[in-house]
Amino acid sequence: MNDIKEITEILLKFRNERDWAQFHNAKDLALALNIEAGELLEAFLWKSSEQADIGKVKEELADVFAFAFLLAEKYDLDVKQIVLEKMEQNAQKYPVEKSRGVAKKYTEL
Repeated sequence: MNDIKEITEILLKFRNERDWAQFHNAKDLALALNIEAGELLEAFLWKSSEQADIGKVKEELADVFAFAFLLAEKYDLDVKQIVLEKMEQNAQKYPVEKSRGVAKKYTEL
């Protein structure tokens, strides 16, 4: 079993033991993911990257991953597959010869 599937099964077991599946529709999982991403940003607010509390970053990043994995599971998406597909798309949009060392959107290359 791969790590992502193992993590997802642990998340589902935790959720199901608490009868929370009823609250985990796709819309609410997406909202929770966005809220947790906002809480991750709070770790950096008014600080340099070096000043961020790594414990807070770790905690909020775990929440972001958890809701992302649950949302992927809701739609029966293979996380590894969709990330690799997206990387293929990005490789087409951002060819090395045009994008190396450049922080521009692909439409501006």
